[in-house]
Amino acid sequence: MATKTDVKTKFTKETYLYWYELMVLLRRFEEKAGQLYGMQKIRGFCHLYIGQEAIAAGAMTATKPEDKFITAYRDHALAIAKGMSPDACMAELYGKATGCSKGKGGSMHFFSLEHNFFGGHGIVGAQIGTGAGLAFAEQYKGTDNVALCFFGDGAARQGMLHETFNMAMLWKLPVIFICENNMYAMGTSVERTSNVLDIYKLSNAYDMPSDTIDGMSAEAVHEGVDRAVKRARAGEGPTLLEIKTYRYRGHSMSDPAKYRTKEEVEDYKEKDPINQVLKTIQKNKWATEQEIEAINEKVKQQVDHCVEFAEESPWPSDDELLKDVYTQEDYPFIVD
Repeated sequence: MATKTDVKTKFTKETYLYWYELMVLLRRFEEKAGQLYGMQKIRGFCHLYIGQEAIAAGAMTATKPEDKFITAYRDHALAIAKGMSPDACMAELYGKATGCSKGKGGSMHFFSLEHNFFGGHGIVGAQIGTGAGLAFAEQYKGTDNVALCFFGDGAARQGMLHETFNMAMLWKLPVIFICENNMYAMGTSVERTSNVLDIYKLSNAYDMPSDTIDGMSAEAVHEGVDRAVKRARAGEGPTLLEIKTYRYRGHSMSDPAKYRTKEEVEDYKEKDPINQVLKTIQKNKWATEQEIEAINEKVKQQVDHCVEFAEESPWPSDDELLKDVYTQEDYPFIVD
């Protein structure tokens, strides 16, 4: 590792190239999902992560594969970052049997036990309590794994958050609560819904350590998550991170986003996290233009392949309808 104090030189060439390729994959996957939604290939709800990719990238380099991730319904990017196949993710968006949830969860309910990704939750704030439960399980089993629990600024209004914060601090659970504050919840600004505008201060009532982080910077996200993860692994309990970010698209595909100005969106695009990482790579001559183009082409082929995979995959069979609803196969309340 470099020893210079400039944050942009603290990370290796390999880290920056990993961030760049991952964020480009997440961006292109989401762009393609938006396009396919417009073509009615994808139906139902669909919430895109475009603009927020630095959070996924920084969180990945600050954690290990055994750590648990759980999030809300804007889940595609975090799922892919955690290692889930873009093929299985796109097939899930299509509602196909080869999807990560057998085509029965759709956009909001990605899941992979293999990759320690626990959803994808449609009920606002529901994952906050479950995230603490994941951390309790790791503490109970005596591992040094942590749980990262992601939620939006809108979910910070839920009572679940306060009950969970109290218990997590009482039991010193190894959980990092990450509020991805993209400023608008569904379509209402934080200023119109909360007397506390700095969401990280909500932790003060529970003596929980907290921090506010620039969510447009993969470096800042990594450093903030790394500090919190080290505390949790050391048995010092939870942290609340308010990561300030911005989604370029509406809340969902049905949202025209008329509650904000075009100028505001363009201002945030000037801070685009992918461009920031690319500039650092170019400044340090860590990759040639040909090597960057090779990464872009690799990602394009991945996204093209996942669409082809989804298109060619079969629909779930009729006998899948009642499967996976109950774990007990002879559950007495299932009737023909």
